[in-house]
Amino acid sequence: MTEQFRVVIVGTGFSGLGQAIQLEKAGIRDYVILEKADEVGGTWRDNSYPGCACDVQSHMYSFSYAQNPDWSRSFSPQPEIFEYLKGVADSYRLRDRIRFGVEITGAHWDAKARRWTVETKGGPEFSAQFLVAGVGGLHIPQIPRLPGIAEFQGQTWHSAQWNHEFDLRGKKVAVVGTGASAVQFVPQIAPEVAELKLFQRTPPWLMPKPDHAMPGWAKRLFRLVPGAQRLYRTALYWSLEARAIGFNGHPRLMRAAQVIARRHIDKGIKDPALRRKVTPGYTMGCKRVLLSNDYYPALDRPNVDVITDGVAEVRAHSVVDGAGVEHEVDAIVYGTGFKVTDALEYLDITGVDGRDLAKSWATEGVQTHKGITVSGFPNLFFLLGPNTALGHNSVVFMIESQARYVVDAIRLAESRGAAALDVRESVQEKFQDEIQRKLVKGVWTQGGCTSWYLDAKGVNRTIWPGFTWRYWLETRRVEPSDYELSGRS
Repeated sequence: MTEQFRVVIVGTGFSGLGQAIQLEKAGIRDYVILEKADEVGGTWRDNSYPGCACDVQSHMYSFSYAQNPDWSRSFSPQPEIFEYLKGVADSYRLRDRIRFGVEITGAHWDAKARRWTVETKGGPEFSAQFLVAGVGGLHIPQIPRLPGIAEFQGQTWHSAQWNHEFDLRGKKVAVVGTGASAVQFVPQIAPEVAELKLFQRTPPWLMPKPDHAMPGWAKRLFRLVPGAQRLYRTALYWSLEARAIGFNGHPRLMRAAQVIARRHIDKGIKDPALRRKVTPGYTMGCKRVLLSNDYYPALDRPNVDVITDGVAEVRAHSVVDGAGVEHEVDAIVYGTGFKVTDALEYLDITGVDGRDLAKSWATEGVQTHKGITVSGFPNLFFLLGPNTALGHNSVVFMIESQARYVVDAIRLAESRGAAALDVRESVQEKFQDEIQRKLVKGVWTQGGCTSWYLDAKGVNRTIWPGFTWRYWLETRRVEPSDYELSGRS
């Protein structure tokens, strides 16, 4: 039996919950949220590795309409963010709208009915006029295929699937990757393990993390005077927003920040040879800029070895590096990030005339309008979709803009008596041309590195090139002429 809804939302992270709240505010209550897990939270539910925290201040990395005056720190740890999202779901009474344990496997557009048929893994089928994908890009672990890994007799896991049952104390551990997750968990496990072999392909740029405990008086002030917290949030927003100048077409400004970053290395590491290993050879911002106060001191520990020769082979109880040196290990932990530019390849989504979304994007490149809609896929919306991620500010700000845009699109169809709206291909092409022209000038392209921001062809399909307030302006309302409206609702 197929269940009928006006709107189907996929995911219960910031995107899915944020969209549901906007629907509630608009009085649109004929919707359901599908969640593959047994709890809300998305990325902040799945990532529970030691030291997991946000690298954007929590007073900014939260919903503008659901502020929390009681954050314990400026940059709050994962458990607090997870609890915040559960609290949001409770306070807005969203749990009754969520189907837990329901994983979607595909969605197909029915041109005659002008509705989406959503299929799930071993579960019910859903029919929706509008489909909102709030799955994000940080939910499918990127696990490298290491030669010989099948022969390894020890434990292996990805940082997003942390093995809390394995006692690391006194063990010999290999960590593959030095991205955002590794920078956070390496300092936590380094004091516990007997030996830590850190396999680094490309070092990240790190800046000091301006983290601090939130004083009691500030929490009391934010509780008693909500306007004070809004003012604090506004100050955070503009301080973060200013960083976009360096990322977007002004790599020279990033080089000035590199002076601070190099001093950070010198302060945290005494060994000159190790300093050289962890000093990047590309312009800051080309890859994600990370924040940490304890990563470099952790690398300088006598039981930690940074290996830059790569992994040549894995054996039953060891890892052999590119120089032929064999390292005995009990466990291998992947700090290798996520599949981002190809995060939707696993879904079977077909639009008008059976057009396959994954195949289209694989051959033609990822094409969207404002990172939200895709020509040929009516009534389908992405939250935090292609080219709307950030390197300088809070993505929650972007999600709020997109969720409001989706509601406006639904209202537009409703006001015109239309059953479907499909962005015009010419409008989509114009948007893509504009952002790619900007991205080519940015540090992500000009900085001298490769990163997960880029697809297989070296095109940036991830980052929004510019200020977030511009994106807010561009998504404040749906331009009716951008869309073809069809059918009767």
